[in-house]
Amino acid sequence: MEGRTVEDKLREEYFEILPEIRAVCEHLEAEIKYRVLPISHSLDRFERIIVRSRVKECESALDALRRRQEGATFDPERAEAYTLRSLKDLAGVRILAFPRARLGEIDAALRNVFDNWTEDPVLGDNGEKLAFKYWGFSAASNEISGEYQISMLTGLFWEVEHSAIYKPSPQLRGVVRSPKMREPIANVLKALSAFDEEFELSIQQPL
Repeated sequence: MEGRTVEDKLREEYFEILPEIRAVCEHLEAEIKYRVLPISHSLDRFERIIVRSRVKECESALDALRRRQEGATFDPERAEAYTLRSLKDLAGVRILAFPRARLGEIDAALRNVFDNWTEDPVLGDNGEKLAFKYWGFSAASNEISGEYQISMLTGLFWEVEHSAIYKPSPQLRGVVRSPKMREPIANVLKALSAFDEEFELSIQQPL
C-alpha cells in the first residue's frame, strides 16, 4: 500500500501482539504478588508494599523504539527491520516499598524466581542505584519480554512526573530533560531519599 509509513507498520504490529503483551503483564503481576506475599504478611502497620502493572501504550512504544534509532528517526528503506518485540518493557510491573529496608528483601525473594533475568538498574546522576530493575522472558511468552522494577518513594515521583509531563502534553516531552528542570528533579529525588534514610534511622534508634 502506497504511503504506508514505518509507524503504520509498527502500530499494526502493536495491536497484533497486544493480547500477548497483556498475558505477559498479567502473568508477571500474579507471580510477583504471590512471591512477595510472605513479606507482605510480615509488614508493620506503617510499612507498605504496592505492586502495579502496566502495558506500554502504542504511541509510547513507538516513541521508545524511535529514540533508539540513529537521529531518533525511522529509515523507510529499513521498515522491515523494525519491530516492537525488541523493546524490553512492553509489559512491566513496579513494586513500591516503604521503608527502603524492604527493597533488598523483595529483591532477594524475586531473584530466586527470576534468576536468569538481566539486571538493568535505574541509576542516578552520580551513579547511585535508585531502583532495582530486571527484564527477561516468562512462561507466558518466549517472544515478548517483561520487566519489573523495585523502588522506594522515588517510584511514586516517577509515576507522577511521567504522567504529568510525558502523557497529556506531547509538546512538553523534552521539558524534563532541559537544564532548567534537571536541578529541581534532582532535588526532589534527594529529598525523597533523605526522608527514607532518616525515617529508617528513626525506626532503628527511636528518640
